[in-house]
Amino acid sequence: MSAERLARLRGLLAGGQACGGRTLEALLITRPENRFYLTGFTGSSGYVFVTAGTALLLTDFRYVEQAAEQAPGFEIVRHGSPWYATLGERAAASGIRELGFEKDHLNVSDFEKVSGAVGGVSLVGVNGVIEELRVLKDPGEVQAVRAAAACSDRAFAQLLESGVLRPGVQERVVAAELEHYMRLAGATKPAFDTIVASGPRSSLPHGRASERILQAGDFVTLDFGAVVDGYCSDITRTVVLGKAGDEQRKLYELVLRAQLAGVEAVRAGKTGREVDAVSRGIIAEAGHADHFGHGLGHGVGIAVHEAPRLSPVGDAVLGQGMITSVEPGVYVPGWGGVRIEDLVYVAAGGSENLTASPKDLLELS
Repeated sequence: MSAERLARLRGLLAGGQACGGRTLEALLITRPENRFYLTGFTGSSGYVFVTAGTALLLTDFRYVEQAAEQAPGFEIVRHGSPWYATLGERAAASGIRELGFEKDHLNVSDFEKVSGAVGGVSLVGVNGVIEELRVLKDPGEVQAVRAAAACSDRAFAQLLESGVLRPGVQERVVAAELEHYMRLAGATKPAFDTIVASGPRSSLPHGRASERILQAGDFVTLDFGAVVDGYCSDITRTVVLGKAGDEQRKLYELVLRAQLAGVEAVRAGKTGREVDAVSRGIIAEAGHADHFGHGLGHGVGIAVHEAPRLSPVGDAVLGQGMITSVEPGVYVPGWGGVRIEDLVYVAAGGSENLTASPKDLLELS
């Protein structure tokens, strides 16, 4: 798999797509997600150097053996201290005159150090080169996201069975239990900080779990994800502790209707803006336009937030192989809110929902 991805990257560099029509002799990759995508290496420290005939993975003593196992097709170089001195040596040996770097990841301090280390080689900032390759998932990547989504589904089912979601329990305890169940289901780690927002706090779109104690009648929004084989899932469910009130039921049914319509709208050939407008229009017609302030969805893969964007500014056209969340929400300050989120795969001739957890309003007694 790394050989195919490396060939695609070299094609972008040689064809000028990586730098606005300008060809590039070499690229330095420092973003961890992009390093993993290209090499399969899962260690915490490494730098990738690619030319037309060279593919190096620079890492330190801790990871040399691991890198050799995980990154076939790459020459594993144990770098010295500092790492950029070794980069400078290898860049000089390659005879390149220009070196592209990920300008949205390399900070100013490291840029200055790399610039000094590579001597007369000119540094050229590029943006989104590997990310462009990552947006279309291959079958192995789809399977990994599918496995991560199944892991989240199992964890949610176990959470419901455990009885932890009840009045008197702290939000942080619920989050800890949810993360525990994800680990038991096969996750290497949570995909992001688990969100558990109850009662009035459910109006906070990113209300991380707090010390608040769950109370009868609360909306409880749970937004969580698992990492399996290096790929993420992302799911949100909102439940009620006890019997839902009329206004709670009305709001939930509105968001569910918008969410189902959004999932159905995901199709190859549509822009992110067009899909977003389907769900946003339903919510706006119900008088809640001002209570839905974020985009409808985002790509999910190695990172939990990546391309494409489903939003009012989502110009990118959806294509077969993309995976995106669909997560409309309505948030009423001081009262509460509802969000429902699934992962959707853009398949040939339609789409596939990768999330299996129930979406009917759950009233937990």
